[in-house]
Amino acid sequence: MEGYNRKSWFRRNWKWLLPVGGCLTLILMLMVLVGTLFFGVTRMFANSEPYQYALEQASTNEKVIAVMGEPIEKKGIVSGNMSLSDDDGEANFKLPIKGPKGEGSIVILAVKNYGEWTYEELYVQIEDSDEVINLLDKRAEEN
Repeated sequence: MEGYNRKSWFRRNWKWLLPVGGCLTLILMLMVLVGTLFFGVTRMFANSEPYQYALEQASTNEKVIAVMGEPIEKKGIVSGNMSLSDDDGEANFKLPIKGPKGEGSIVILAVKNYGEWTYEELYVQIEDSDEVINLLDKRAEEN
């Protein structure tokens, strides 16, 4: 019997392998890009001064602790926007939080002028009762 000359797997299957493999590669690259953008934006919010300040104010506020318990932790994904340009900027976002007794969101509306953040609105909205706890009241009472 003469030598049997069988084609390789790639030669037999290249017509469907290249389009499918190319599409899968593009889909994977797109998923990596979206994931990178998501985590980059999330990190930008988490490292921002308004985010840190708001979480600190909520975690130390007696009314919030009484309603939600301790410790107060971030719960999910931040929604809203923030724009920074040199020493100026704006922040308008909602930060979901949770405690052992309940859940809620910190609402932050702040403006940055000449490197200094001014908070126009900073409050916790409790999820179950729709109660609003103003985190700026504490500063007004100190003055």
